[in-house]
Formats: sequence, structure tokens, C-alpha cells
Amino acid sequence: MNRVAVTGLGIVSALGLTVPEVWDKLKCGQSGIAPLPDRGDPPYRFSNGALAWGFEPTRYFEEKELAMLERFAQMAAVAAREAVAQSGLDFRGPLANRTAIITGSSVGGQFSEEEGYLQLYKKNNPRVSPLTIPRTMSNAGASRISLEHGIQGPVYTISTACSSSNHALGQAFWMVRQGTVEAAIAGGSEAVFAEGLLRAWEALRVVSQDTCRPFSKDRRGLILGEAGAMLVLENWEHARARGAAILGEVVGFGMSSDAYHITQPTAEGPANAMRWALQDAGLSPDAVQYVNAHGTGTTANDATETAAIRKVFGPHADRLLVSSSKSMHGHTLGAAGAVEAIATVLSLRNQLAPPTANYNEPDPACDLDVVPNVARCAAMEFAISNSFAFGGLNAVSVFRAVR
Repeated sequence: MNRVAVTGLGIVSALGLTVPEVWDKLKCGQSGIAPLPDRGDPPYRFSNGALAWGFEPTRYFEEKELAMLERFAQMAAVAAREAVAQSGLDFRGPLANRTAIITGSSVGGQFSEEEGYLQLYKKNNPRVSPLTIPRTMSNAGASRISLEHGIQGPVYTISTACSSSNHALGQAFWMVRQGTVEAAIAGGSEAVFAEGLLRAWEALRVVSQDTCRPFSKDRRGLILGEAGAMLVLENWEHARARGAAILGEVVGFGMSSDAYHITQPTAEGPANAMRWALQDAGLSPDAVQYVNAHGTGTTANDATETAAIRKVFGPHADRLLVSSSKSMHGHTLGAAGAVEAIATVLSLRNQLAPPTANYNEPDPACDLDVVPNVARCAAMEFAISNSFAFGGLNAVSVFRAVR
């Protein structure tokens, strides 16, 4: 079995358009949540979101390219460019066939789909754009990355709601570890600020009217965000042989299904995913120092995740640092696992646990050290990153610091 190195990171999110920008804000507890530029008509029940502020597609793509690419695919491609550039990999030659691209997206291209419906049902126009299908397909980001970098190995997209990109990362990790491929680009992207999708989330009554306060007693719900985030994974020996800078190591992955309820969480399913991830990594629970929590800021999720962590870690849970970066970049749905994997790798690399921002008061149901409001320096060798999704689908990745 091969060791799996992380050699590249790339991100576009509400906290910034590059990894250094995002880390600067994460470590300071600076939120990217702000008023929506379009409040809806009639106004949505919520007024804030975590958009990729300042992301201008024309800076990255020619006009004819934009005709083929929805916003979520654009962000995927831009994040992959940064990750590949940092990795220094050259996909010309044999590596083109020995590299995989696995991405995650929950909803794919919503804007083109919505425009088609407007044409059909509001304007009574039966002719929709001939590019609707390629723009809406969830694999558009993965396909664009393949095209840009000439990668001809396995390329596909996973859609498991909010666990999508953590599932993608785990699949890529296993493929590199078992030698199916030499390298992989893995991550996810999501662009959610289309009116129809916002109305759907409004109807669920789980979006906060102010901000995201994970684990805080006065939490009122999640804040929607958009992002693209990609990691380059590579056979450790291959990375060492070419002199690559290794940013971190993926050492385990686990996944499970609650088999319980479509929208209501349970502790046992997430606990199983954490147990199996640690087992896959060959670690005991007390080897872990940090948990990047799913931490959505909803009443049900945060208490359930706390219970799941206590099931797995027992008394060691009191010694864990547990924080939710969603408090700053919002819930990016299918991209969340990749965004938070990057946050976890950077936390280990810098020996700094980012805070759970916007925290006001302890909740007895969330009785963990959630690193409230201020980042914490700590000696950390192993960390896990949790993703739990509607449908009861759970994915957990395990990372190791490289120093």
C-alpha cells in the first residue's frame, strides 16, 4: 500500500480566491458571511450568505469558454489550477493516464436549469439554450479540469449532498494508496445562489437569519456558501523522487449510512464513519488531536455530532480541539468536504486550530472544546474532517501533519 501525500491545494470561497488569502482569514476567525446582493422579491426569510466575493469569471476564462461553463464548474477549474501549480506536476507523458480527477457536487449547474424553466414556464418559449445540458451536468467541473490539464485517467463526479467532496477525496485517496493511479485531483464545487434553490432552502427553515454560530447555545441555523476547492494527492514516493513539497498526508477514510431518516441526523451513522476512518488509518482514537467538525450551526446537527464524537473518542473527547470553519465560509454543500479538508491540512501544517467564530454561549448538548472565537496553537499530528449529509450519508477523512 502506498502512502498518499498532499502536494497541492486550491480554493475559491467567501474567505478569498487563493489558499493564502483563505488561511489568513481562517486563522483570525474572520467571517466571509455578508448581506446577499439580491435579497429576493419577495425577500427571502434570510438575508446573509457566503458568496465567493470578488470572483470575476472573465479574469479566468475567455467569453467563448464561459458560454460552456456554469459558475460551479468555473470555480472548480480555478481551484484546480492553483492546486496543480503548487504541486508542480506535469501531466504530459505517462502521468496523463495515471492521474484521476474525482469531484463532488450536490446540485450542479442551477443557473442554466433555472433559466430554462423561466423560458418554458414563464415566457412560454419552448426553445431553451442548446448548452443547457453541458452547463448543468454535475461532472462539468471534472471534465473541464481534465480538458485543461490533459488528464486521461479516471474522471468522474460524486453527488452525495453535503458529503460529496469528502467522498470524492476518500475515493481518490484509496485509488492512489492501492496504486490504481499515481496522482489525483480531488475536491468539489458548488454555486447555490440561484433563486429557485434559495427558495427551496428557505422552505426547509434551517437557514439562519443572521449568521452561523456552530455549537453556540443561541445558534439559529446554517448560512449557505459557494466554493470550489481541490487537493492534489500523490504517491508519496513519486512526490519525494521529484522533490515536491509535501503539505500533508492522507492516512485514512471511512464512510457510512445512517439508514434512519432523509433529513434528521443520528449519532450512530457519523460515529461509524469516524470509527472506520480511524480503523482504515490504523489509529486509535486517542492518537487524534483535532476534529474539523461538520458543524453546520443547526440545533440538531451540532448536538448529534457532539454525541457521535463522544461515542468514538470516549474520555479523550475532552482533550480534542473541535472547530467548525463553516462559521466563517458558510455551508458550501457539495464543496464543504474539500473546503474543510484544506482547512484541516493547513491547521496541521501550521499547528494552529482555527476557531469556531461567532460563538456566544456554551450549550450543554455541545460540551466539547470548540475553540471559541480565537485560534489555538497546539501540537497536532493527526486530525479528522467530518462531512454528514441529508440522506444520512457520512464521510470522514484522516490527515497527518508533515513537518
